[in-house]
Amino acid sequence: MEAVLMHGAAAAAPARWRCVREASLAVAGGVVRFGVARHAAGGAVRARLGPARAHVSEERSKEAAAGGQVLEDEGTGAVSLFVGLPEDVVTSDGRAVNRPRAVAAALRALKLLGVDGVELPVSWAAVQPGSGDWFEWAGHLAVVGMVRDAGLTLRVSLATDGAALPWWVADAAAADPDVLFTDRSGNRREGCLSFAVDELPVLVGKSPLEAYEAFFRSFGDAFADFMGSTVTDVTVSLGPNGELRYPSYPPGSGDDYAGAGEFQCYDKYTLARLKRHAESSGQPMWGLSGPHDGPRYDESPESCAFFREAGGSWQTAYGDFFLSWYAGELLAHGDRVLASASRAFAGKPVQLSAKVPPLLHGSGSRAAEATAGLRGGYGPVAEMFARHACTLIASGVDARRDNVNELLARIKDACAEHRTRFAAESAQLAVARDGDTGVWAALLSGERTRPCQLTYQRMGAEFFGPEHWPLFVQFVHALEFPEEAHEDDLPAANEQLTVPSSASTAQADAREVQTV
Repeated sequence: MEAVLMHGAAAAAPARWRCVREASLAVAGGVVRFGVARHAAGGAVRARLGPARAHVSEERSKEAAAGGQVLEDEGTGAVSLFVGLPEDVVTSDGRAVNRPRAVAAALRALKLLGVDGVELPVSWAAVQPGSGDWFEWAGHLAVVGMVRDAGLTLRVSLATDGAALPWWVADAAAADPDVLFTDRSGNRREGCLSFAVDELPVLVGKSPLEAYEAFFRSFGDAFADFMGSTVTDVTVSLGPNGELRYPSYPPGSGDDYAGAGEFQCYDKYTLARLKRHAESSGQPMWGLSGPHDGPRYDESPESCAFFREAGGSWQTAYGDFFLSWYAGELLAHGDRVLASASRAFAGKPVQLSAKVPPLLHGSGSRAAEATAGLRGGYGPVAEMFARHACTLIASGVDARRDNVNELLARIKDACAEHRTRFAAESAQLAVARDGDTGVWAALLSGERTRPCQLTYQRMGAEFFGPEHWPLFVQFVHALEFPEEAHEDDLPAANEQLTVPSSASTAQADAREVQTV
């Protein structure tokens, strides 16, 4: 996190408060100082914008500790709000906290504002530098202690994809590139292990599933004392960006990407599975390759022979065979990883969770859903999550995207049908990009779209900057009191957070690494 909270992190006060005018944090010379907090009627200092949102209850923790994962009814009640910590909050070697005083100040500001908790990203690469059984947890343990001391709860995201792949896994991929997802042109997707190798000993004699489970178990053992109190949720990665999907569109694609995407079934291990499935189905010729008329990344569905509305291959017996198999492989992968996580966290008082992509590129078109592996919609996914008592997190939510209400309602309906807990995760700095906290408040308070939990992404220099922070303050207030959200609740112009320049923080940053 490049930002340090400076001179006036002011929380907006509801009109009903008579005396709360200013709540400020200052960081000067490495010392955190609180500003003056006026008193509410009755003399108590109000450190929140409203009544506390629901945390994990003591009852739920006891039931989970007895061995059961407890599903909450998210149909009623307030939304628990989490904020993502910076991606680099822990050093790349996993041993220390980057800029601990700034992190501590940020945690206090969030607590003062009324946020329920934070999300801690954990990179597999940082904590397991070698292929042996040793893990480095010192830096993450320090962060969890800071979160506990701030009085917040914690959702932990265990990342096993992309840049989170350890070097020894990357070396295995370099030796055998077919362990990576591959498109029709032979392009490999770096950082994305093919689902077809889940159970094969391709990682220094271990299968990816064995390696994932060892990672999960090590985390569970190292943080056992925090579980059920500070650590309440553990999210595991199921695919690219942690989401249960194929890497079907180009990496780094922006929101305006509208292509159909490409099928990712051309590594030798996936092709071998397709061949076996075709032979067992009595159609051996269908297993020789993926669709010959499948889309290219930037191709629109209508210009692609496979997805064309009139006479497209997707409507044929072969199309149904392939799409059913392709989607089934995705579900089977998710089932295998969640089974590993369920074993690793069995009996621990935490809620297991995983992400799905709600706002696919291509405006959620049939083609984009199919190439991502979600041909059957969210019902089969929610059913599979329910078997593992796993919360389904709709990721990348942007209140201004087309049809967001309908899409989130579809996901929530699927979760309700299968009694799966429904949560959400915002796009990066979504409130500032959307610019209308009322739209967000309506989305998150509506019966059809309200999740039980929202994780807002992500802290950093921009998050605490003057263009974002006042809007975030208003967003938190609108989420707490959607009927009272008003522009007057924004901090005054002289009550903004300022971000020091790199030159002014360079010396401080050199000191701001806490070795444990």
